[in-house]
Amino acid sequence: MRFDIVTLFPDCFTSVLSSGLLGKALAKQIAQVHLVNPRDFTTDKHRKVDDEPYGGGVGMLMKPEPIFTAVESLPTLPRREIILMSPQGQTINQPLLRELVTNYDQLVVICGHYEGVDERVLNLVTREVSLGDFILTGGEIPAMALINGVVRLIPGTVAKQESLTAESFEEGLLDYPQYTRPANFRGWKVPDVLLSGNHAAIARWRYEQQIQRTGDRRPDLLEKWEEGQEAGGRGQGDEGE
Repeated sequence: MRFDIVTLFPDCFTSVLSSGLLGKALAKQIAQVHLVNPRDFTTDKHRKVDDEPYGGGVGMLMKPEPIFTAVESLPTLPRREIILMSPQGQTINQPLLRELVTNYDQLVVICGHYEGVDERVLNLVTREVSLGDFILTGGEIPAMALINGVVRLIPGTVAKQESLTAESFEEGLLDYPQYTRPANFRGWKVPDVLLSGNHAAIARWRYEQQIQRTGDRRPDLLEKWEEGQEAGGRGQGDEGE
């Protein structure tokens, strides 16, 4: 998969793109990331990328011309999505990441800055995406999260693909508690069931813990999961009638 990141601050991606699984994936050409600075596409001597909003207001907006020209300079693959990182967009979640890795070969990610971008930039993008309901100084950190989440789902990035399907959110529930050695650390003991060797009992305990933890920490997710379970049950019943 190809990523084209349109950002005023390309240097802030250097460490992220060269470390961990993401760095290994790029080294193996599983994914390619290209950084594009809209300032390089300005036409005035001051290389101006922002201006005051019409009608007044606080702060500055990113001008449309450098963004359009930067994106238009990029190669276009058949399955391309142009994403604007914006607090007004769709929140990043696991289903969204799976949709992107399944349906697209190229993601152009525009990182906003200042007070945002000129509204006409929305005529260029095909999707707005948000990291959550809060404001950051720019779209770079959300873009890093998006790239990381997508790349790790590309086959070949994670050595054990089955580990991806056993993670939090993949089944609609949070992950179960996990432990490693020592079995007793400062009086906190690993649950006996995990030491029992009884795989059926361990699986049952983990499933119960997932439900309990999701209910305690994310009741909204548990409600969605329960609705899905009920809908699945109704569907199976309908087919049998």
